[in-house]
Amino acid sequence: MALLAQQLSRWFNSVKLSSFIKATQVTKHSAGLGKNASAQALLSSDTCFLQWGIKTDRALFSWSSFQSANTTRRKSSTNSTLLPSVSEQPEKIPRLESELPLEELDDLPPLSPLQPVSEEEAIQIAAYSPLPLSSSTLADYVDHSETLQKLVQLGVDLSKIEKHPDVANLLLRLNFEKDIKQILLFLKDLGLEDNQLGPFLTKNYAIFSEDLENLKTRVAYLQSKNFSKTDIACMVKNAPFLLSFSVERLDNRLGFFQKELELSVKKTRDLVVRLPRLLTGSLEPVKENMKVFNTRVFKIKERHLFLAYLGKAQYDPAKPNYVSLDKFVSFPDEVFCKEIAKASVNDFEKFLKTL
Repeated sequence: MALLAQQLSRWFNSVKLSSFIKATQVTKHSAGLGKNASAQALLSSDTCFLQWGIKTDRALFSWSSFQSANTTRRKSSTNSTLLPSVSEQPEKIPRLESELPLEELDDLPPLSPLQPVSEEEAIQIAAYSPLPLSSSTLADYVDHSETLQKLVQLGVDLSKIEKHPDVANLLLRLNFEKDIKQILLFLKDLGLEDNQLGPFLTKNYAIFSEDLENLKTRVAYLQSKNFSKTDIACMVKNAPFLLSFSVERLDNRLGFFQKELELSVKKTRDLVVRLPRLLTGSLEPVKENMKVFNTRVFKIKERHLFLAYLGKAQYDPAKPNYVSLDKFVSFPDEVFCKEIAKASVNDFEKFLKTL
């Protein structure tokens, strides 16, 4: 019985230590998140449990002492008689539910953080990962953010979003139910499948900062230009930033291609459905290519062969001595020979006679 009391006492000591450590961790953790009220409530509940443990521990200790004394008396009485004496008064058994005055808690010695803890006791201690005050990766916040957890489940690549600190901070402030869910429902209503949401949001992460009504207005504009729902879904999937363009910008882009390419309304619509990034990409490469389509093919061939003869036909912008296609086709012969070919017009004319 003494061994049992000793084991029970040690168990309650481990519970008190666990409660103390848990309360300390939760208080620190909650301070960073601004949830002092919940931390105080948890500390209060742990204190009550600690009081119960102390009361039960002491009651069991009294019970153990009583059992030990009773066993000793039984052994001594066995030598005289097998039956108890009539005049012998029954022992008063201590009540297990005897109260421990709360004032006595102040007299208890403080728990030492250096007190050794067994492996079994250490397993019972709850470990909490604190919320980092700052971090260069969103992975440190996933366990604390429902929004990030849901985005990961959708297939969003947070490692690409965290490269943009402003957007990463925005996601940490957003509420999934109030701010994210309505955007997802809007995209699904457009026709995006569940497995397409992750790649879309990884590229156009800025859509969470857009007003939902503005997004609906842009879709309504495309519908007014006779783009079908299937067309719009295809365009949004292949050009994720399309919905981030204002109505005015979309209208200017459509007008540019229709005018410059001299296309009908239907052909313009078919073109952007097939190549929707024409509406979202830079127009400079398009303008440069259009100049080359509008130049006589024979003239382009002549200049190319002359540059190749001189060893200067280099059209890769990433390499030295790059020849711009814009200058290649737009310069007159005098300027072309002087600035690009680094030769005289006479040399160019002599070369043409050899063709």
